[in-house]
Order: sequence, then structure tokens, then C-alpha cells
Amino acid sequence: MCIRALHRRVVVALAVVLVTLSLAGRAAAHVRYVTPGGDPLAVAEFLRTALTNPFNIALLAAGGVGGVAVAAVYLRLRPFQRDLAVFRDTMAGYRDLLPWLLRLSVGLPLVGAGFAGYYFSPAVTLPSPTFVRLFGIAVGFLLLFGFGTRLIAFVGLVGYLGGLAFEPALLLAVEYVPAFAAIALLGGGRPSADHVVSRLADADTVYSRIDPFYRAVAVPFVDRVDPYRALVPVIVRVGLGVSFVYLGITQKLMNPGNATAVVAKYNLTAVVPVSPELWVVGAGVTEAAVGTLLILGAFTRGASAVAFLLFTTTLFGLPDDPVLAHISLFGLASALLVTGAGEWSVDAWLRGRTESAAEWVDRVSERAA
Repeated sequence: MCIRALHRRVVVALAVVLVTLSLAGRAAAHVRYVTPGGDPLAVAEFLRTALTNPFNIALLAAGGVGGVAVAAVYLRLRPFQRDLAVFRDTMAGYRDLLPWLLRLSVGLPLVGAGFAGYYFSPAVTLPSPTFVRLFGIAVGFLLLFGFGTRLIAFVGLVGYLGGLAFEPALLLAVEYVPAFAAIALLGGGRPSADHVVSRLADADTVYSRIDPFYRAVAVPFVDRVDPYRALVPVIVRVGLGVSFVYLGITQKLMNPGNATAVVAKYNLTAVVPVSPELWVVGAGVTEAAVGTLLILGAFTRGASAVAFLLFTTTLFGLPDDPVLAHISLFGLASALLVTGAGEWSVDAWLRGRTESAAEWVDRVSERAA
């Protein structure tokens, strides 16, 4: 990956952030899941109060400098290389289970949404509760079973995008877009009903003689999309990164009244003794930073581990939060631990530079010998 291509990625990431900011006022606050909301606060005044406090500035600066320093030291010293190599190799061994992981991560929350009567996000209810229930339960169960997986993923994606056109609050569940896209590319994998059907259709069975779909439709479609399977890590990390940036900016920094209501409800200042303003700004900046790293594909597995830690902290720290609605986020973060950043990423660029340097050392050593 050349510097010019990396520059384009940075420009794209900045554009995503700007678009996110422009949509901030249109979406319902994520914190409605756990609180009815707080008194409205002027964003500019809130940020001015938070960022003119010397103690807050010192802590935020220390966190930022500390993160950059850790990354620089890692790139310089490259510690635990053997351990990391074993970890990556182990994760790569789970790639055949990736379709199953993604199907569970999407199917379970959709079934839960169907029974609970909300549409993808707990913040969204539609005037047609029967449709919402049938859609969530049907799509969710079919994904769990892995039956007609690619078609069902496409139906789910169309359903989400169609709802988004009328209900901007669905941006709170934007992680469904990369999840559906990845499932459509990967298919059902194994174990799945699709895998069982494909084995029956390939063998000399009675079913293989009467099946009208597998050879005529499924096999040509798989052959057509197979070259794009390599894009799955890119789709997942960019999608998850956008979700993080969106939630961090719009639901924390741009909605300080509701965010501080959560801090007050759970007495979070007793857990970490800082001001409510610093809690909100720190959480928003952290989520936005993790999202930006994912979009750029920088330290992807590390950023995914941090994301998983943030979700787990929310799980135990906010007992009223509807955890089932966030299983998709857990699944996408877990998928990135398996796949890594993929192509068109800072990680791939750094790996290319490291390999080139190693090849150069080998050539010099050979000539010296």
C-alpha cells in the first residue's frame, strides 16, 4: 500500500467523520436504552466547560500521548513477536467458522428484536408491529439455521436500508450493514443447512436428481462472488469503525445532556473519580479513536480487543442496557480478531514494509557470505 493510497484512506476516514457529524441531530440517543434522557445541554458550552478545565485537559492529553507512545514503542521494538505470530496463526485457523460466527451474531439479535417488537434497534419501533415481529423472527431464524443464507442476508440488508430511509434512528444499528454484506459474501459456511444441502446435491442422491436450485442458481452465484470474499475483513472493520465513530460523536459528544444522565444514574464518578464532563468526553473520544483505527486498519486486532473490552464493560456496568441488541457488535469485533485488517489498511502497509526490510537484510547477508 503506497503513501498516496494511505492518504486517500485518511481523506475517506475524515469524510466519514464529517458525514457523521452532519447526521448527529437526526438520530435518537443511544442512551435512551438505559435512561429517558437528561436536560438538554448546549454542545459548545458543554465542551468549553470540559476542555477549559486544566485537570481534564491534562488527563485527555496524557491518554492521547500515552496511546501514541505505546504504538511507537511497539513499532520500534516489536516485542512478543513469537507470541503474536502464534496468536495470529491460531486465529487464522478459525476462518472456516467465520460464517457461523457472523450468522449467530446477526441472527440472535434479530430474533430478539422480533419477539421484543423493535426494528433492529431498541430505539426504533414501527407502526406495523406484526411486520416487525415476522421480519425479525423469520430473518433471524433462517440466518441461525443457515438456510438460503446469502439470499436472506440480502433481504435483511434491503430491510435495514429501507427502514433507514424513513427512520434515521436506525443509524444506531449501522453495524448490520457490514454484517449482512459479509454474510452475503461468505454464505452459510458450516455448520449450516446450506452446507448439508450442498453435500446432498453434490453426491449421487435422490435429492441431487430433483434439486432445481443448487446447480442452476447457487453454484454460479458462488463462483461470481468468490473473488470478493477477500473484502470481508475490509467491510467488517470499516463498518464497525463507522459505527464506533458515529456512537462516540453523536451519542456522547453531541448529546451531552443524555450522556451525563447515564453518568449520574449509575454514579460512574464514584467508579472513576472525575467530573461527569470528563466521563462523557473521554468515552466519546475513546470510541471515536477506536473507530478511526478500525477504519484505517491500524493495529486492528488490538483495536478490536479494546472494542470487545468496551462492550463487556457496558454489559456489566449498565445493567439496564439491552445486551441482546449489541450481540452484532460483539460478533463483528470477534470476526476482526480472526481476520485481522485485510488489504487496504495501515497494518497491510506496515507488514509490507517489514517484509521488504527483512528481504533486504537477507539479500545483504547472502552477498556478504
